[in-house]
Amino acid sequence: MKINRLQFSIDIKAGKTEIWKALWDEKSYRDWASVFFEGSYAITDDWKEGSKVLFLSPDQNGIYSIIKKHIPNKIMMFEHQGNVVNGKEQPIDDETKKWSGTTEMYTLTEGTDYNTLTVDIDVLDEHLDFMKNTFPKALEKIKNNCL
Repeated sequence: MKINRLQFSIDIKAGKTEIWKALWDEKSYRDWASVFFEGSYAITDDWKEGSKVLFLSPDQNGIYSIIKKHIPNKIMMFEHQGNVVNGKEQPIDDETKKWSGTTEMYTLTEGTDYNTLTVDIDVLDEHLDFMKNTFPKALEKIKNNCL
């Protein structure tokens, strides 16, 4: 099973602070993450480097990740670690080893008339088409949450 690196970007006419809030504020995060799975949410102590984040669906299943890099209004990088089932982190098994350590990075680049949000994400073959079709919709929601 192969891991693919995908990149998505969108230009947004809003300040970097406003875009960052649209990304990580709980209400707007739930809004844009819902395009992947309705009712998705994240649990973390503080969105700081080294913190753990649980990315969950309403049934409390999902993945857990570590924030590897966080420069407010500029970069947020997650390293995905393992699965969460019924709200509990699961040990790394052979299936999880195929993707454990993959990353997902959000970068804001300042432009003259707009700021560009770029997402670099590692994706397994089996999720490639879904992500290619769905991630642009998530970026549009983020952009709309800045207007």
